[in-house]
Amino acid sequence: MTDSLRITLLRHAHALPAAIGQDDLVRSLSPEGEAEADSAAQWLAGHAAPARVLCSPATRTRQTCARVLDRLGFVDQREEMAIYEATPGQLIDLIERHRDAGHLMMIGHNPGFESLVALLATGQSGDHRGMPPAGIAVLELPGEQPIEPGTARLVAFWSP
Repeated sequence: MTDSLRITLLRHAHALPAAIGQDDLVRSLSPEGEAEADSAAQWLAGHAAPARVLCSPATRTRQTCARVLDRLGFVDQREEMAIYEATPGQLIDLIERHRDAGHLMMIGHNPGFESLVALLATGQSGDHRGMPPAGIAVLELPGEQPIEPGTARLVAFWSP
């Protein structure tokens, strides 16, 4: 077990609006989103790289992930359906299952991500201020304790 657990949450960048009848999972990044993902990659390149990346299977998250990892280089990357439409509790369960990574990045969606940041940092999931497309929150948690509300420290927040 490590002394601390670092979690980097990256919300997917802006996506194109859904076409009539289009499944939400297949929405692609917009040109604005591509630029945001590249900016997020540049910011992340100046910080410690994660040991493992979990990515929602939605097209826009996979595209965001690809642009980021093109800049960061290879890490253990896994597609994780549980991120799509996840609640903060479901995301905490996922983090617990992957805490062996030491530094875990998840690429996913709101409202789950912004609620998770608020819950872990303040203890209240309704206390969020939002997480914009391509926004990044970096949290540090005690490495050997269970993940509980209010136990994380928000060490960085970035948005394009």
